[in-house]
Amino acid sequence: MPYTAKDYSKLIGMDGFSETLLKNHFTLYQGYVTNTNKVLDALEQMLKDEKTGTPEFAELKRRLGWEFNGMRLHEYYFENLGRKGVLDKGGKLAKKLTENFGSYDAWEKDFRATGAMRGIGWVALYHDVADGKLMNFWINEHDVSHPAGCNPILVMDVFEHAFMLDYGLKRADYVEAFFKNIDWKAAESKLK
Repeated sequence: MPYTAKDYSKLIGMDGFSETLLKNHFTLYQGYVTNTNKVLDALEQMLKDEKTGTPEFAELKRRLGWEFNGMRLHEYYFENLGRKGVLDKGGKLAKKLTENFGSYDAWEKDFRATGAMRGIGWVALYHDVADGKLMNFWINEHDVSHPAGCNPILVMDVFEHAFMLDYGLKRADYVEAFFKNIDWKAAESKLK
């Protein structure tokens, strides 16, 4: 069964994100969904044709990580946006952030600093389900730097397409807009 792009048009009108930027971003996301399906179809056909020992099969298998993670990371990103809520300081997520970083402010400082690093990629707050710790990670490309066995709680896109149209080189202003629009309930729901 092929993957279907989700509709995130409810985000249009979100403070700090232009309609043009969001529509461009949705189109990019749709491309990852389409390409994930194309790669999966091609791999399935190569398996049926017994062409698994070919360089083409190997390259498509490698490409699948890029396309699939591009699709899924965008979904996580869009799903944790759209609200001007505040983190429930008595909630499970706030308690875990304080436990792991010393305070919410210390976590936010680390998350923002990670997002301000030079380069393209993603910033993700991960929950290590093996020991319960929360950690901020830099993901350089869609298909590398994901910590094994960890669950993404909050994801921020810091590829240029996520902010350049509205903010130019002012990534910090984009990060500020991101923080103003976090759906903390969605983020907390991912904490298992």
